[in-house]
Amino acid sequence: MSKFLSSVAVTEFDSMVKHAYANKGLLKPSVTLRNNVVGETYKFRLMGRGLANQKSTSDLVTPMDINHQFKTATLQNWNAPEYTDVFDQADVNFDERNELASTIAGALGRRSDQLIIDELDAVAVGSTVVDGGTGLTIAKCIEAQTNLRGKGVDNRDLFAVINADGLKGLLNDEKATNFDYQNVKALVNGDINSLCGFQFITLENRVGREGGLSVAANVVDSYFYQREAVGLAIGIDIRTSVDWIAERTSWLCNGMLKAGAAVRDAEGVVKVQYKDNV
Repeated sequence: MSKFLSSVAVTEFDSMVKHAYANKGLLKPSVTLRNNVVGETYKFRLMGRGLANQKSTSDLVTPMDINHQFKTATLQNWNAPEYTDVFDQADVNFDERNELASTIAGALGRRSDQLIIDELDAVAVGSTVVDGGTGLTIAKCIEAQTNLRGKGVDNRDLFAVINADGLKGLLNDEKATNFDYQNVKALVNGDINSLCGFQFITLENRVGREGGLSVAANVVDSYFYQREAVGLAIGIDIRTSVDWIAERTSWLCNGMLKAGAAVRDAEGVVKVQYKDNV
């Protein structure tokens, strides 16, 4: 086994991981991003509303005194390391390197998703649509939409994060699948892409520290929100290292990410609960 590895192979592997990561973090496109953050925290600014006031001729203007708040994201360091011998023949084992790149990117992509979910779980959001003993229905989606609109939340860039049980509930709801109601072929494609103004993101069932959406007593906490309501601060975007470890006579491939999430505006988030397995 050779301990020498060309810089070309390392650079190529790093590019492969970055490319795979772009398709692995499902929630990253749904939130506000701040890249190249320096330090351990990042303060997202939440600007309050202004109130126009009447001005008489020649009078001095009256400032609106807009209230500014800061929502802090605490950045954490994450690694996805693995010992491997796929670099023994760096010019040959392209498929194996591609698989390893996908595995590392997937681990870090799910972690960035979980940073967002954990922050949503930890914050008292603007409103909650309770489960009512039923699965996810179009009526609950409509309630989430009206809750947001009632608070003046922008109707652009709305997202809904659900799991497979939530998708099951919607696919069993005639109003979500009937062509008379929706211009989507949900039952043909087996998916819900948009509904009630929300773009749907369906997470798989995750285990361990990548638990996905929280489930307690068979009740799932899903989230419907506007992009600007949630932020993800990235200090170190995904990068890789490939190092020879003599004691193990193996290469150690490591993917690294430094990031943290924050709910910028709790009023722009609705928790929608539904029963699973119904």
